Amino acid sequence: MRKSLELRSKTKDEAIKKALVELEVREEDIEITVIQNPTKGFLGIIGAKDGVYKVSVKEKKQEKKETEIAKEFISTMLKNANVDAKVNVVQEGNLIKVDIEGKEAACLIGRRGETLDSIQFLTGLALNKVNKDSHLRVLVDIENYRSKREKSLVRYANKAAREVAKTRKTKKLDYMNPYERRIVHSALQNDKYVITYSEGTDPYRRLVIEYKK
Repeated sequence: MRKSLELRSKTKDEAIKKALVELEVREEDIEITVIQNPTKGFLGIIGAKDGVYKVSVKEKKQEKKETEIAKEFISTMLKNANVDAKVNVVQEGNLIKVDIEGKEAACLIGRRGETLDSIQFLTGLALNKVNKDSHLRVLVDIENYRSKREKSLVRYANKAAREVAKTRKTKKLDYMNPYERRIVHSALQNDKYVITYSEGTDPYRRLVIEYKK
């Protein structure tokens, strides 16, 4: 693709239109320099001269990948918190997975992962600030906490489901974030005896297990 061109035109606007066609770019991607202003001449005809313009395509800045942004954001946060940990980032489809390794990092998990969820939320905001059109999601984990929590939730869900199936009494579980509610819904979606649904609004939204009539 051509980076620049010099052309003659009666007006600056006309020069821009010509340049956009020839360079095959958008107006916000070009810079225009007036080499010589057009002259109208006598009576607007005799001695009139077109202007001379140089149009150049702007150099695009090297944009950081979302994975790099996520890693830098969390690494800076860990440094500011004086937490010694390693940050690993990989992208799987439209999901950016961030794994934080290090015993010191465990203090950032919080009660039921609340602090971890806040870190994940802020990381997502950092990505959206750079690229508002990004459709990528972020999943942040510390010392494999989410996998352990998932197994614990599945056990909890199955135990609660057996209780509901036996007593036929509806059971409301503890407040959970959307990620945890999805785990429970998924664990019980094919259960023969119970159904699940959510009620309330975040952060006080909870999952309900009800006997299947």
